[in-house]
Amino acid sequence: MHFIDELDLAATLAAAGSLVHQRRALDIEDLLLALRWADLHGEDPQRVPGAVPVRCGGDHLVQMGGEGTPMVQDLCVHEFAIAHHTHPISARKLIADALDARHRLPITWTVFLDGGCEGWVIRKVATLTRDLTAEQAALVDAAVAAAIATEAPGRVLRIAEAKVIEADTAAHAAALEAKRRARHVSFTASDEHGLRHLIAHLEAGDAVWLDAVIDRLADLLGERRDLIPDLPGDCSKDELRAVALGWLARPEDAYALLTGTYPTPEQPAAVEPETEPVEPNTTRSTRQQAVVYVHLHQAAIDGIASGVARVEDVGALLLAQLRELLGHTNITLAPLIDLNRQISVNSYEHPEAVKERTHLRMCGEVFPHAVSQTRRTDTDHPSPYTPNGPPGQTGDHNAAHLRRSNHRAKTHKGYRLTQLGPGEYLWTTPHGLHRLVNTHGTHDIDEQQARTLEHPNAMDAALDRLQTKLDAGELRP
Repeated sequence: MHFIDELDLAATLAAAGSLVHQRRALDIEDLLLALRWADLHGEDPQRVPGAVPVRCGGDHLVQMGGEGTPMVQDLCVHEFAIAHHTHPISARKLIADALDARHRLPITWTVFLDGGCEGWVIRKVATLTRDLTAEQAALVDAAVAAAIATEAPGRVLRIAEAKVIEADTAAHAAALEAKRRARHVSFTASDEHGLRHLIAHLEAGDAVWLDAVIDRLADLLGERRDLIPDLPGDCSKDELRAVALGWLARPEDAYALLTGTYPTPEQPAAVEPETEPVEPNTTRSTRQQAVVYVHLHQAAIDGIASGVARVEDVGALLLAQLRELLGHTNITLAPLIDLNRQISVNSYEHPEAVKERTHLRMCGEVFPHAVSQTRRTDTDHPSPYTPNGPPGQTGDHNAAHLRRSNHRAKTHKGYRLTQLGPGEYLWTTPHGLHRLVNTHGTHDIDEQQARTLEHPNAMDAALDRLQTKLDAGELRP
């Protein structure tokens, strides 16, 4: 039995080694395809007779890679992205990395083509060296190529980072100074548990004082367990500090807690006299104002099932988390927006109500494999607007949110976009790829499926015509 187990282990290790070679072969094919696509789109589109000028959004050559890489047509990445099942930004990055690897890192590129490293490693080195001159990139190339086949990826990247600094120390010094001036506070996207990371780059002194205030608030909250009933009694100091940081978003409450004036259960908050009305636009309170779109299933509203709320710019939350999110804000209920309602107008510009419903139906732009949920988009007419055409061309039936680059590609590169319904869009690319985009994402479909979706009654109409001819005796049964 022990001998059989050893054979199984050996077979497993052999299979793992084989998978490494297969994965690297696929990485090679992926970058070679990106290069082939770039090579096929190296001609200047502005030299074609009748080309749309660049100032009007027309296509033109851009340098996606670093110094010394060939120019590529700006709007060619979109169809490659659709075929690659990725976003145009990711496709542009792939093409740029491949061009840099082939033209600026030739020694490392040869090692890669021989299966000597993972694709993500050479792509990372290409990104690190993009801002260097061709000569400076060559220094990094030689050092990385000497180590890439035998060193672990982390070691290779450390060598690359060191060589990038060595290749241009002045630029590195300038980057350090820029970093010192890049003070900022930012938040990551919500994770699957509704939590976000806070990232801040502060002056050292400010950071010390902020740390002290957070620590003081955490200690006070630890003494006032009535203020944090959702935390267990054995919660850690880190949990208390995280809650304390959230209290800083409510300066009135944080100040009251720090000064010892926050009401206790035995001493309820004083009620303001009703004889002193407060104007709607008063500045007496610094409590945050909230505008939140929440999507819930009817069962959750009726209390039949526990619900999950999708909150714009936050993500999926349990109803209890939503209550915590809004528990310290002034809430104003706005009229319900009926997403089933549809309107049209006799003008080119989409009304704000149409833009709002289009965004809420799709939660972002409608380009295939798009990930952006921002409201900073263009509102496009899937069926082009005709100035002297019929009335009612603009409305819910003819509205699609697109980022500017994707909008340019759709307009100038021969894409066909058909809106099948308020939240359903059919795309056909210049070379005949078909994608259905709806509230469930992007779906690959073939030409027959696309034709059926675009002309759902075509078969019935054809059968009716056939039956008419049979009835008229023009055809034999």
